[in-house]
Amino acid sequence: MQIRFVGCGDAFGSGGRFNTCFHLTGAATNLLVDCGASSLIALKRQQIERNDIRAILITHFHADHFGGIPFFMLDAQFFSKRRDPLLIAGPEGLSDWYVRAMETAFVGSSSVRPKFDLSLVELADGETAAIAGAAVTPYRVNHGNPGGPFFGYRIVAEGRTFAYTGDTEWTDTLIPLGVDADLLVAEAYFRDKQVPLHLDLASLEHRLPEIRPKRLILTHMSESMLRDAPALAYEAAEDGLVVDI
Repeated sequence: MQIRFVGCGDAFGSGGRFNTCFHLTGAATNLLVDCGASSLIALKRQQIERNDIRAILITHFHADHFGGIPFFMLDAQFFSKRRDPLLIAGPEGLSDWYVRAMETAFVGSSSVRPKFDLSLVELADGETAAIAGAAVTPYRVNHGNPGGPFFGYRIVAEGRTFAYTGDTEWTDTLIPLGVDADLLVAEAYFRDKQVPLHLDLASLEHRLPEIRPKRLILTHMSESMLRDAPALAYEAAEDGLVVDI
């Protein structure tokens, strides 16, 4: 399985990075995890064939993770001329948030029937679903309200396990989410400064012996964390980074 960091930035463009969007591909797998507001630009810049993407998993409904959906949908309808089905899956409330996002971005767009089959699937905490050639298990994490619930994901595909914390402060659900994963992608907003609703590296490090990921890559970093990153003992994501697991 291959993971491309289409975008790995925070909500504020720290380091000039695109909003969160990961592309997972394999022999039978082709999906996005999150589609932040700038993701269509990033997908086009990296020449990713949008019509090959079978599904989009959403961790939560903040614009830096979900705000690219209206642009992706209108591009699919009018420019890439998509005809194959698309599945968008995420937390409870997805169907309502989809309409809200579409109408906020482009008034009237939610009532335009796409020329392809669109499925909106609301996932349940801890229940594994088969999506685009992958076994996807959402784990509820703590990123606060309004706008919840919030998920991290454990994704098994092509014989490998990819885990992503999503945006969250430390919660013990990150242990089963990431345990023994081939790749754990974890938010590390600050190095050791603890703030509500976001994960700092120090809190993660303290519990890494329990998670035991085979590989760890840090993402969603603030400006100060990006300055610290070259001196850290861990890999840091960059836009366009491609990882095989």
